[in-house]
Amino acid sequence: MTRAMNATETDLGTGWLTRGGLRPTRQRLALAKALIGDGRDRHVTAESLFEAVQSQGTSVSLATVYNTLKAFCDAGLMQEVTVDGSKSYFDTKTHDHPHFFWEDDGELTDAPADQLDIAELPDAPDGMEIAKVDVVIRLRRKATA
Repeated sequence: MTRAMNATETDLGTGWLTRGGLRPTRQRLALAKALIGDGRDRHVTAESLFEAVQSQGTSVSLATVYNTLKAFCDAGLMQEVTVDGSKSYFDTKTHDHPHFFWEDDGELTDAPADQLDIAELPDAPDGMEIAKVDVVIRLRRKATA
């Protein structure tokens, strides 16, 4: 059974998509609701978002979720954070900020930006400019002796 979005959720999702220049289709609205419907920031994988919308009763393919997340990133509504070559997380907080990656749980969370101090970056090679600096701090439980 599909749970219908209330007017506030629809308005919030529509406004978010419109800010990114995206047409608010049914599937985009369902994904937007899962991402920003409660006003909290999210770090999701395509798979976790797929499961979330499926559990809400919305029928959407995993390929559509991947394509929509890419569209959301291209529109500046989200940012992609790559943890390793094969695992991407999508963050609804779009300003530059550091992340903790919890290796034991496979979870990505925000790290306190006010505690990060990058004193200097290397010069970019000739003809290049630094577009962005991603900081992912990998965490794991200490080994017990």
